[in-house]
Amino acid sequence: MPKHRSAYLNARLLDPESGLDVVGDVLVEDGVIVDLGPRVFDGVPEGIETTDCGGDCLAPGLVDLRVQLREPGEEHKETIETGSAAAAAGGVTSLAALPNTEPVVDDVAGVEYVARRARETKLVKVYTYAALTRGLEGKELTELGLLKEFGAVGFTDGLKPVADAMVLRRALAYGKTFGVTIVQHAQEPALSRGAMNAGELATRLGLPGIPPLAEVMMIERDLRLVEMTGGRYHAAQVSTAAAVEAIAAAKARGLPVTCDTAPHYFTLNENAVGDYRTFAKVVPPLRSEDDRRAVAKAVASGVIDAVASDHSPHDQDSKRLPFEAADAGIVGLESLLPLSLELVHKGELSLLDLLRRLCLAPAEILGLKAGRLAVGAPADLVLFDLELAGRLDPDSFRSKSKNSPFENHPVQGRVLRTVVDGRTIFQAD
Repeated sequence: MPKHRSAYLNARLLDPESGLDVVGDVLVEDGVIVDLGPRVFDGVPEGIETTDCGGDCLAPGLVDLRVQLREPGEEHKETIETGSAAAAAGGVTSLAALPNTEPVVDDVAGVEYVARRARETKLVKVYTYAALTRGLEGKELTELGLLKEFGAVGFTDGLKPVADAMVLRRALAYGKTFGVTIVQHAQEPALSRGAMNAGELATRLGLPGIPPLAEVMMIERDLRLVEMTGGRYHAAQVSTAAAVEAIAAAKARGLPVTCDTAPHYFTLNENAVGDYRTFAKVVPPLRSEDDRRAVAKAVASGVIDAVASDHSPHDQDSKRLPFEAADAGIVGLESLLPLSLELVHKGELSLLDLLRRLCLAPAEILGLKAGRLAVGAPADLVLFDLELAGRLDPDSFRSKSKNSPFENHPVQGRVLRTVVDGRTIFQAD
């Protein structure tokens, strides 16, 4: 059978692993990169499907560590199909879904369901975490080895922190045995019953606050357990300066620790809540300006390994409520790249370093063969215009839900095309 060949010409090639940053071409054969570099072609090749990239950036597709797809159970907010379409529009070619669906993904049937629906959708590559404990109840561990064998890429209780230290200790110990990562939503539960960041603004609005201490207390406890067991630990959605300092110190001691954050934690601060604006309600909450700066600095330095979308779709009925009663979370798949590029345009880190946080590091944390622009790698690609200015318009998002506080937010950078295994699954108008 003849092989399908396609070529991407005149692109700024970017690979965060090798440091490649040159203008050149990429040759793809049956979904795999077979050649790339400055002089792959001498002229336009015949008999090959070609795309002239016009000097725009061609990089590995983004790998999103943290996405809620709401299927099964809450398909009115999002489905695997609509979430995949949103991911494709955002330049994401691989994503890991949280297991906090209805029912919870805590057995083999749940893992296989997500895999089957992803195959049927045929858009981006959808992976799933499995629940760390049955029913997300924080008591009985799931079968880590078996679930990994059937495709779970990590273990987490989603938005529920594992409060019982003995349960987490066992999870880290078993996780080390099976070579899996334990992902913790690091918020001390008793201190996290508020609605926004604790401080002067919360007092003025009359809302119960969540102190930054709630995050670092849980992380510091967990790091002691990592030291005890040697298990691989990942702190999700780091939002405070104190947590960044604790993780940096743990890394300096050589502990197997990684962490991520989301664009809203280095783009916005607690003032975005404004006049009880529920679209700015997230968990953990938006923090102070000092914390926002610390998180941005940690992304730049690499203390924060990865940037995830934290895509959390909610319908209008879940958001148009009094602030305390409204659900927390924002949609993030389609704003992940343009918001993250703000750090590059402000000169806080290089484009290759940002791509390491968005592509390579999350792939390594999940154990995926992705995040690289290299010969032999899958042709999972994103083509984007680095400079194109515009404003975010949540109403135009492919996601079923539109809950974003970034309406009309100015951005610089736009996804033009997304390719998975050599197949174009999104192309900008």
